Amino acid sequence: MAALPERLQARVDLHPGRIALRGPDVQLSYRQMWQAAGALAEQLRNLGVKRIGLCGDNTPAWVVADLACLMAGVVCVPVPVFFSNSQTEHLIQRAGLDALLFSAEAEHAETIGQGVWLRRLSVFPGAAWMPEQTAKITFTSGSTGTPKGVCLSAGQMVATACALQQRLEGVDLQKHLCILPLATLLENIAGVYLPLLIGATVTVMPLKTLGMTGSSGLDVGQLALALNRFQPHSVILVPELAMALVNAAEQGQLLAGGFRFLAVGGGRVSTDLLARGRAAGLPLYEGYGLSECGSVVALNAPGCECEGTVGLPLNHVQVRVDSDQRILVQGNTHLGYLGDEPEHDGWLDTGDLGATGPGGFLGVNGRAKNLIITSFGRNISPEWLESELIQAVGATQAVVFGDGEPQPLALLVIRDGRSPEAVRQALAQLNAGLPDYARLQAVYLRRQPLTQAEGHITANGRPVRHQIQADLPMLLAEGFPLFMNLSAPSSASSQPVTTQFSTPGDSNMAFFDRLQSETEQARAHVTGAPVIQAIREGRFDLDGYTWFLTQAYHHVKHTVPLMMACGGRLPERLEFVRKALVEYIEEEYGHHEWILNDLEACGEDKEAIRHGQPDTSIELMVAYLYDRIQRGNPAAFFGMVQVLEGTSIELATPLGEAIQKQLGLPDQAFSYLYSHGALDQEHFEFFRNLMNDITDPDDQQAIIDAAQMVYRLYGDMLHSIPLPARGKEQRHEAA
Repeated sequence: MAALPERLQARVDLHPGRIALRGPDVQLSYRQMWQAAGALAEQLRNLGVKRIGLCGDNTPAWVVADLACLMAGVVCVPVPVFFSNSQTEHLIQRAGLDALLFSAEAEHAETIGQGVWLRRLSVFPGAAWMPEQTAKITFTSGSTGTPKGVCLSAGQMVATACALQQRLEGVDLQKHLCILPLATLLENIAGVYLPLLIGATVTVMPLKTLGMTGSSGLDVGQLALALNRFQPHSVILVPELAMALVNAAEQGQLLAGGFRFLAVGGGRVSTDLLARGRAAGLPLYEGYGLSECGSVVALNAPGCECEGTVGLPLNHVQVRVDSDQRILVQGNTHLGYLGDEPEHDGWLDTGDLGATGPGGFLGVNGRAKNLIITSFGRNISPEWLESELIQAVGATQAVVFGDGEPQPLALLVIRDGRSPEAVRQALAQLNAGLPDYARLQAVYLRRQPLTQAEGHITANGRPVRHQIQADLPMLLAEGFPLFMNLSAPSSASSQPVTTQFSTPGDSNMAFFDRLQSETEQARAHVTGAPVIQAIREGRFDLDGYTWFLTQAYHHVKHTVPLMMACGGRLPERLEFVRKALVEYIEEEYGHHEWILNDLEACGEDKEAIRHGQPDTSIELMVAYLYDRIQRGNPAAFFGMVQVLEGTSIELATPLGEAIQKQLGLPDQAFSYLYSHGALDQEHFEFFRNLMNDITDPDDQQAIIDAAQMVYRLYGDMLHSIPLPARGKEQRHEAA
């Protein structure tokens, strides 16, 4: 097969004056692009560079530099714009780069023409082994660990582009707009090489001008304006971008009439979202691929599509699904991984689960290693539930977890201002249509998105599950918990769903949601305690754990006496609350003894702790609650319930598991934390319903005021937990 430069030369000869590249202040015809790439290739040969990192934002100069590397036989390593300095340094040393190219002026770099700048690098010994014929090294998204460098030949990349050209034959694509970073292999091959091979015009604009910032920031309005302005025929999307464009088209922000092919890849896409997009005039087509196979393996296209699948495999690969439902690919697979000895030339295990249907169309069900196995032994693909959540609930991002739990849970990013109750109703509708074993028992709402900078998502928006799991206590603590009632049949509510922000004191807002909303700032004092970050970093010791348990004992031993005092002071109009307290007392009695047993399992003298004194913050918290019950409104007691049960749900089980792993303590030292993580989920759902039945404004305000005070005092206790000093080498950033 002819190499890409030869194929482009034929296209240049065919229509030299046609516009090939368009940028913010420059446009290049096919002849001009070819001449610029040729001149730059000659410069690279004269400079004697062999391995180059290609940096910078989306510009025509980036494309010219990439083509010049192919023409000069220089190994090109695209550097994502969102990489940190340490990640870039890792890439440089791992790949043994001797220079960096920039698509705009850069520090310590010299211009070498065509809008490209070069910075020489010091040569480091011991560069990783690289297969022969390597033309490009693309670093995988690293969803489970340090990214690997995938080595591809020029022939493999052009084979993918030509297979895509064949699949899209008959679709008139004359204008493509790059909205993913050019360092993303999918955009590099399908968004640049493919359009140039078919003689189209590729528009490359700085990502910020398209409303894109970093790896996950998105201004949908600005992106819609850019699409309306450039009116491309084709665009490549990840699922989050597809959702954003569907919403924009439905709201009239996006002019959908000019699109001819919108490819969606990088993650599972709900069939409902694809149907909504088609109804709004967006020709969305799902595909599937991985870096090791040149980024595209299968694709739906006009006249060749099947709902619920990722399309037919392209003609340059063979695909089969083995007896374990794992997808295997043979044919146009990578040369090997940077630094690893090449494996045998056979079937590549993609790590994905799937099935082939009638006509050979491929279905993808998620990653094999991501399977969640519930405590009832049911296997659930988190990607499946996540795509349903994004579609049905309108979440910007969704991460499903809960391995070993009776039912799955999820972390949702909701950024459109809906109230928690509105989200709850959407979740109830979704649960009603799911198999019983897959219904969500709880979700945690976030307003701020998960970001690549924090290590929680990959370049194409996939969750980095091992990092999210490690940070789960912090992420849940920052979220707003919603617990679903799975014991009653789920059904769609007949009440209208508000889509506006609910404000504190709003009469249409359920009191429990108002309580959560008005104490959000106070709750941050608890979730921001240094101990949570210390546990995340592995910087926690036995002294800190026993100190925490000691303080827990000194407030938990007052739980039942406080409930009895509250019950004795409640007025008759709150008789239903007194009845609830009777149930609480029966379940809470004796829990302080569990804590003493945990302390004994840690080697502490439990009798000495029993007769000791608490920290000042706990002493004040207990005294405050007794005072509010006796001199104020006894309903204030439930402010403590809001704080302690809510906090234990969010933190108890995940923090307990992290502490046990770090300290190597037996299960007998965690009966309090582990029991409350599970037990309080049931309590909190009961508490939510109880709070929504409290309608007197004075009672409500007393609970809110008490919760704010207890958040402050309980947070003071957490801030006082003794921690080991931070070592100089505690923090490491992995590429």
